[in-house]
Amino acid sequence: MGTERKIKPKSTPVLTGSDIASVSKRGWVIKEKHNHLMDLSASLPIIIEDVSPQINAGRYAVKREVGDTMDVTATIFKEGHDLLKAVILCRHADSNEWWETPMTQVNQGLSQWYGQLWFGDNKRYIYTIEAWVDEYGTWLDGTGKKLDAGQDVSLELVEGADMVRATVARLETLKDVRDEEARKADLFLLKKRLEAFDKSEDMYYCAGVLMSSDVAAAMDRWPDREKATRYDRELEVYVDRERARFGAWYEMDVRSQGKEPGVHGTFKDAMDRVPDIAGMGFDVIYMMPIHPIGYAHRKGKNNSLVCEEGDVGSPYAVGSPEGGHRSIHPALGTMDDFRAFVAKVREYGMEVAMDFAIQCSPDHPWIKEHPEWFTFRPDGTIKYAENPPKKYQDIVNVNFYGDRSEELWIELRDTFLFWANEGVRIFRVDNPHTKAIPFWEWVIREIQNVYPDTLFLAEAFTRPPMMEMLAKVGFTQSYSYFAWRQSRYELETYLNELTQSKLKDYMRPNFFPTTPDIMPMYLHDAPQAAFVTRYILAATLSPSYGILNGYELCENDGIPGREEFNNSEKYEIRNRDWNQEYNIKDLIAKVNWIRGENYALQLFENLRFYTSENDNIIFYGKMTDDRSNMIFVAVNLDPYHGQAGRVWFPTEEMNVAFAGRFHVEELLSGREFDVRGNELWINLYPDGNQAEIYRVTPIDRAW
Repeated sequence: MGTERKIKPKSTPVLTGSDIASVSKRGWVIKEKHNHLMDLSASLPIIIEDVSPQINAGRYAVKREVGDTMDVTATIFKEGHDLLKAVILCRHADSNEWWETPMTQVNQGLSQWYGQLWFGDNKRYIYTIEAWVDEYGTWLDGTGKKLDAGQDVSLELVEGADMVRATVARLETLKDVRDEEARKADLFLLKKRLEAFDKSEDMYYCAGVLMSSDVAAAMDRWPDREKATRYDRELEVYVDRERARFGAWYEMDVRSQGKEPGVHGTFKDAMDRVPDIAGMGFDVIYMMPIHPIGYAHRKGKNNSLVCEEGDVGSPYAVGSPEGGHRSIHPALGTMDDFRAFVAKVREYGMEVAMDFAIQCSPDHPWIKEHPEWFTFRPDGTIKYAENPPKKYQDIVNVNFYGDRSEELWIELRDTFLFWANEGVRIFRVDNPHTKAIPFWEWVIREIQNVYPDTLFLAEAFTRPPMMEMLAKVGFTQSYSYFAWRQSRYELETYLNELTQSKLKDYMRPNFFPTTPDIMPMYLHDAPQAAFVTRYILAATLSPSYGILNGYELCENDGIPGREEFNNSEKYEIRNRDWNQEYNIKDLIAKVNWIRGENYALQLFENLRFYTSENDNIIFYGKMTDDRSNMIFVAVNLDPYHGQAGRVWFPTEEMNVAFAGRFHVEELLSGREFDVRGNELWINLYPDGNQAEIYRVTPIDRAW
C-alpha cells in the first residue's frame, strides 16, 4: 500500500449564492436579507458548558485546601460523530505557565466529562477546559468497525497514514517540549511504522501497522490541537492552608483570665492559661478585642447605659486617648507582652486569632485626625451606631463610601498587615455584614497577596444571601446558624444544605455553641448534659468549631426571655475557677484527640445522616473515600431524659458483606464489640453516655 495510492484531500468547497459574502478562517460570515450581518466567526465547533465548580459564572473563587483535590465536570460535545478529547488546564494565578490533567467522558449519552485537580500550594489557581476533535481516535474507531464488517478500507488507511505523517511533521518541528525523550522515541516509532506501511500492499498488514496499540498511544500523546476549543472563562480557586477547614478554637477575653476577683487580667495571666487550653486539645486561641476602650458613653454591666466607677466597658468600643486599632489596652500589658503571648501559644502548637472590629468609640483618635471618615448628624454631633430600636451609644461606624474613603480603606488594610506582621494569621471579623462588601473583596485579596496563609472568619448572623456573599468575596470561614439548629430535623436539613448544595464550594462553617452575644435558650439553666450534647454536635459535625471560655464550666446563667448571658463578660471582668466541679474539660480533651486521630472527622462534605428510629437520637457518620477511616456518632438531643432505640449502619457503603460483621470501637468509653448485619440498639443517658462515637472496621468485607 504505497504512497502513490494517496488520495489528495478535497479542497474547501466554493460557496455561491446571494446570501454568502465570504468565508473566514474560523467560520462563516453570512449576509442576511436587508443587509443585516450575522458574524459567526467567533462560533466554536465544540460546545463546552455546565462547567463545575464555579461560583456566579466565575465571578468568585472556589475554595479548597492544600493537599485537596477538586472534581471538575463539564458537558462537552459537537455535531456529528467525531470523538473528542478534553483536558483541564491549570496554572498559578501569578504565572502564565499552564499544566494539564486529562478529562474522561463518564456519560456518553449526556456528553458528561470528568477530571480532577490536586492542589499543593497555599495560593490562587486559575483553571479552564480545552477540548479538541480526536481525529486519529475517530479514524481508528470508524476504520475498526469497517474492518470488523469485512469492508474494504484501503482509502481509510491512506487517510490514517496521512494523519501519522502530519504528526511526524509536527514532532520534527516541536521545540521546548516537557518530555524530549518521549518526543524522540515517538518520532522514531512513527517513522518506522510509516516505512513498513509504504512497503506493503496488503490491506490487513497495513491496518495492523497503523492501528497497533503503540501507534495509537503515540498519536494520543501528540494530538493536533491547533483547532482546539477553550472554555470562554478562566475560573479561580483559592487554596488555603489546612486550618481553613480543620481546627478547634478557644475564645477568650484576656481581661477575664486573671486570678483575683475583679482584677483586670493581663497577657501574662493569659500565658498562664495556655498549657490548660493546649491540654484540652485546641488549635487556635482567639482573643476578643485587645485595644484601648473608649470612655465616652461607656456601657455598664449587662449593657447598662449607666457606667459606674470601675466599669471596664465593652472591648468592641475600640479606641481612646491611649490609642486605636494598632494599640493595646494598657491594662493588658505592652506590645512586648503581646509578642510573648503569641510566642507562648506557638510553643504549645497553637496559633493566635485576633478579633477585628471595624468600629470606634467616640474617643478614637481617627475621629479627630480624620473626621471625613465618619458621618455627622445635622446638629454637628457624630452619628453613633444603631440597629433600631437598639442603640449603641458607645460606638460609631466609619463611612466606607465617603469622600475620602480610599484613605480609610488603605488605613484598614495596613492595620490588618500590621497585626499580620506581628504573627497573627487569623482574623475573626466582627459584624462584617454591616460593612462594605466591595471593601472585603478588595482587602482580603490584598492581605492574602502578602500573607497567603491568612484566614478570615466572618461573624455574621444575618440573612443567608449576605452570609453567602461574604463567603464568596473571600471570607475563609463563616459563623453559621448552628446555635439555633437544635432538633434532629433542623440539624439534618441545615447540614445537608451546607455539605451537599452549592455552598460546599465556598462556605466553610465554624460551629460555636455559644458566643459572647448568643446564649441559646437550650442552654439556659440547663444541666451538664445539654452542654455535652451541643459540644459533641459542634465538634463532630463540623471540622471547624469553637467554644467561648466558660463553656467548659457549663455556664448556664442566661437573661430570662433573651438569648444572652447574664452578667456577660462583654461588659465586665469574669474571674473563674477553671477547674471547678462539673466541668467537661476531660470530655473536650478526649473529643479533640479523637478528631486528631481520625481523618474522616477532619472533613466536611463527607457528612451523611443515617436512620434512627428515635427522633431524640441523631445518627450520622463520616467516611474517607477509601474507607480506611469510618466514624459514626449517636447523640441524645434530650438533655433531661434517657433515650433508646435502634440505628442502622450503611453497611453497603462501609464495604461490609451482606449480613456480614464489622468491629466497633466506642471511642469515648473504650468499649469494643462486633456487630453482625446493620442494626444496633443503643441507650443514651444524660448522667452517663449522652453520646457515643464509633470507629468501625469491616470484618467480612464486600470488596
